Amino acid sequence: MRNKENHLNASVRRLRIGLAVAASALAVCVLPATALGSVTDTTQFSVTPGSLNFGTAPDAPNLPTLTLNGQSQTLTNAMANFSVADATGSGSGYNVTVVGDSAGGKSPVFKQYCPNATCGTDSGPGYVTSGATLAASSLTLNSTSAGFTAQNGTTGTAPTHSCNSGCFMDTASPVKVVSAATNAGMGSYITNGYGASSLSLATPSNVKVLQSNEVYRVDLVWSLNSGP
Repeated sequence: MRNKENHLNASVRRLRIGLAVAASALAVCVLPATALGSVTDTTQFSVTPGSLNFGTAPDAPNLPTLTLNGQSQTLTNAMANFSVADATGSGSGYNVTVVGDSAGGKSPVFKQYCPNATCGTDSGPGYVTSGATLAASSLTLNSTSAGFTAQNGTTGTAPTHSCNSGCFMDTASPVKVVSAATNAGMGSYITNGYGASSLSLATPSNVKVLQSNEVYRVDLVWSLNSGP
């Protein structure tokens, strides 16, 4: 009787072991659902070019009052910061130039100007016919200490200033003051670091005193052009 029980127990154990082995084999053969199939996928985008323009336009500030002392003098002020946004995506670079404005009703050099309807015996507003003038190339921009700050997440190579030795602004031909090389200047950059005397006006000893409310004034044209 005991031998039958031992034989039966041994058979049960073998059956259990067999079932366990079979279950293990089945578990090994079952693959994850993700391996039952695969697909390919793509995503893409297109690029539309933007424009090249001034974010903040250049604007030379007014200079202080000149008090005559019988000598030549220099008036100074800090050049205002300006910014350029190159959204063309071309990498062509760009440059900024300045020149005296010779268009009608403008003056490319400092000239006598009446801002009111009348200024003593002169009428306005506008430049006084045959009024007093200063010589061309009297106004200088110096960018020795100036640099550029990237804006709006811009990365890459910044533009450079071109007037570290001084550039005349009231001239008959355009003068390059900023340049961005090929593949540089892309994005948005604003100038920084213009010194307190970065804008300077050389005045002679014989400057003529003007009538009440009149000033010496010059018109400048700033241009943003493609290419370094």
